[in-house]
Amino acid sequence: MQQKGWKFVGDNGEFVLDNPTMYNYLYFPLVNEAGMMSSITPSLHGNINTGQNSFVTEPLSAIDLHNNKSSRNFWLVIDNKIVWSTTGYSSKQEINKFDQNKNENVKLKAGMLYHQVIRENKKINVKSIITNFVPITDDKVELMKVKIVNTGNKTRQIEATSAIPLYGRSADNLRDHRHVTSLLNVIETKKDKIKLTPTLSFDERGHKINNLSYLVLGRDELNQSPIGFYPVFEDFIGEGGSLTWPKSIVTENDNYFKKGKKFKGYEAMGALKFKSFELKPNENRTFILVIAVKDKDNKEDLVNKYCSLKAFDKHFKDNNKYWNSIVEKVNFESKNNEFDQWMKWVTIQPILRRLYGNSFLPHHDYGKGGRGWRDLWQDGLALLFLNPKPVKNMLLNNFAGIRMDGSNATIIGSNPGEFKADRNGINRVWMDHGVWPFLTTKLYIDRSGDIEFLLNKQSYFKDNQLNRSKQYDENWTSKDQNVLLDENNNVYYGSLIEHILVQHLSIFFNVGKHNNLKLEGGDWNDGLDMAQEKGESVSFSALYASNMLEISTLLNALKDKLNINYINLAKEINILLDTVNKRIDYNSVKEKHNLLKRYFNSFESHISGEKIKIKIDDLITDLKRKGNSIIEHIRNNELIRDNKDHKWYNAYYDNDGNKLEGDHPLGVRMTLTGQVFSIMSGVATDEQVGNIINSVNYYLKDKKVGGYRLNTNFNEIKLNLGRAFGFAYGEKENGAMFSHMAVMYSNALYKRNFANEGFEVIDSIYRHCKDFNKSRIYPGIPEYINAKGRGLYHYLTGSASWLLLTMIEEVYGIKGNLGDLKLNPKLVKSQFDNEAKTSIETSFADRKLKIIYNNPNLKSYTKYKIKKITINNKKIDFKTFDNFIIIKREIITELDSKDKNIVEVRLN
Repeated sequence: MQQKGWKFVGDNGEFVLDNPTMYNYLYFPLVNEAGMMSSITPSLHGNINTGQNSFVTEPLSAIDLHNNKSSRNFWLVIDNKIVWSTTGYSSKQEINKFDQNKNENVKLKAGMLYHQVIRENKKINVKSIITNFVPITDDKVELMKVKIVNTGNKTRQIEATSAIPLYGRSADNLRDHRHVTSLLNVIETKKDKIKLTPTLSFDERGHKINNLSYLVLGRDELNQSPIGFYPVFEDFIGEGGSLTWPKSIVTENDNYFKKGKKFKGYEAMGALKFKSFELKPNENRTFILVIAVKDKDNKEDLVNKYCSLKAFDKHFKDNNKYWNSIVEKVNFESKNNEFDQWMKWVTIQPILRRLYGNSFLPHHDYGKGGRGWRDLWQDGLALLFLNPKPVKNMLLNNFAGIRMDGSNATIIGSNPGEFKADRNGINRVWMDHGVWPFLTTKLYIDRSGDIEFLLNKQSYFKDNQLNRSKQYDENWTSKDQNVLLDENNNVYYGSLIEHILVQHLSIFFNVGKHNNLKLEGGDWNDGLDMAQEKGESVSFSALYASNMLEISTLLNALKDKLNINYINLAKEINILLDTVNKRIDYNSVKEKHNLLKRYFNSFESHISGEKIKIKIDDLITDLKRKGNSIIEHIRNNELIRDNKDHKWYNAYYDNDGNKLEGDHPLGVRMTLTGQVFSIMSGVATDEQVGNIINSVNYYLKDKKVGGYRLNTNFNEIKLNLGRAFGFAYGEKENGAMFSHMAVMYSNALYKRNFANEGFEVIDSIYRHCKDFNKSRIYPGIPEYINAKGRGLYHYLTGSASWLLLTMIEEVYGIKGNLGDLKLNPKLVKSQFDNEAKTSIETSFADRKLKIIYNNPNLKSYTKYKIKKITINNKKIDFKTFDNFIIIKREIITELDSKDKNIVEVRLN
């Protein structure tokens, strides 16, 4: 079925979609800071939960959205004979779904962050308008307003009943004692509500008293309570009935219970029966429902707080204001208004991932809550633009997850600075994890000028893993603290620059036989998890090298701005540093391994706690030598040329020690990852970047999937590299259009001043996502596009942070430079409107700025330069460099701190 797809209405990202129930796998997030996490589909399926062990409704994966009958249903019995589901989820409505003469008109409208479905049946002349959202309060509740409209010319008699099954326990119990755990249920009918309170939290490792209650509450617009309840699931559907044709609704609708009843040992049902009412032509009646989870002893009156039209409308308004205030922190105005609106949904995605972690949306059925190490730092990139004030403390806390061997904890706890070992108890190290803290920290320092932040102190993470998980510390137990202690059993603290150095200096020596950094348990690509012995990651070797050179630049700034020449580091780190009398051959894998072993042996259960003074200039020299040695090695050894004379960089070695890319009997092998980081790091020369672009376009570009695939088809299950190659080609990490890497490809191209090519990458992703007949997703960027062109794993993806970063810093060129404002726009002609202007609203130095670029001659990038700048109609001075200008921070901080400041930039 072809249709126009969603379209934006207004300027705040709101969109509408006709006939949304004709498409599968659509879902929308509803969430708040209190911990309520919901997903909702056009037929009102989806999860409602507050965590892995507290699902209000039954846990669902993506496929369950269509093979599971549990939903937020709301039934009408009209004139005592017509049974109609306001959500369209009845057996009869499902049968008529594809009959154009009997099908209903359905329209979805959604915004920040609310979901509304309008359904009209012109045969029976009734319409429903159902609005759901999670309010921005401290309560874990989802609100649902059901409005019934009589669109006919005669009066109707209507009975209304909610039908929301209550699950009320851990997702683990879905296949672990599902029936047994129902025997723990205690269900009560009280005025306005059904309440489920299991007696225990079931876990054979140790059962605990349950402290949560799960509720469905409701009243109508006249403040009338339900007249009865169907609290037991099996009684509600009746013998021979189902959730899509329940006997209690269809034939036995008077078989309900009054308030004050208690039932034990059954699956629960949130079915509230309301008093029958008359609805004259064009009249309407509204019902307010609350789906909630709260402490069982919490006596707060949620009914009076939420179950009125006035309360619902107030919370709805507050909800819209809150979420819009977040996305308004960054606003684009270009020639393509639809792209600008689409970016609003991209902007909110990093916030969603912070709240959901990598779990609890239908495609994200593999997590149990929380984010991983990489997510923590990459989401921080976006938070620096959206909510920078708490980022400093967040970064400081995050550094507590680093081990002294350069690896890190992989699971983030619920409290600041709380870290845990891998959730699966698997000792695994992702070799890329060390690059992300520095990248986010550098962004913070450049935007704030807070170079002194590097001297803040933080502890190190400690568990039983040693030597990058290759050995165990037999002296450590789970009862010990997760912090590194010195020999006197005091918590050891090192500066943040020390933590960064530990991550980069130690891994420099952790190389495979080809002298590239070991792949270990994987890098950014989690699917490369089967090459721990001989695998190598050339891609991230390049990024580590680039970081080392950038760190040396920051150290130079630290020295100059704070007038210091030495920093104190842990004595053990000196092993990793070159001196005049202690310098190894960086081309010798054996010498690197021996040195790394010495370093690892210098601390195990404890660290000495001793500090030594290191001259900053010596550190700078050391980092430059190490970084440049990696770059030179990759340039000399990893450049690929195939038999068609295409040239690019190899990304990996497999577990047999073989180079991954190039000509192969099963077809040419190429990865996008290898090209992204060779370009971004500066390993590839400008000429090589051009060659890489041609090779990527030839082997990886595919319009059917919205751009650039992650790899070519290797045509084999590579057990010597990773599980990714067991996936069907074109899915997930095996050759899908993986948004994160594609966006980083764009970012790398922009960094190297290939603006037109960088724009093409972003534009291709956007146009594919906007083409609903291909992507089948709501606005925003998914984790990947599958072989059929469908977007999957929507909303919770690091690509959103990188796209926002790329648009602000590279496309619009709004950057920090040790606290000063740097403007280096790389806008292409098509981004300027009919007045030859384009603008961005953002903040810098805690000042709201609207930066308007005026390109009166519509010159293309590389042809224009910044000629004139005014702020609030006042001309300002700035320093001009080759491709950019610098505005001193003092000029920005002197601006109004409350109102928006207009910065006009003339290009010529």
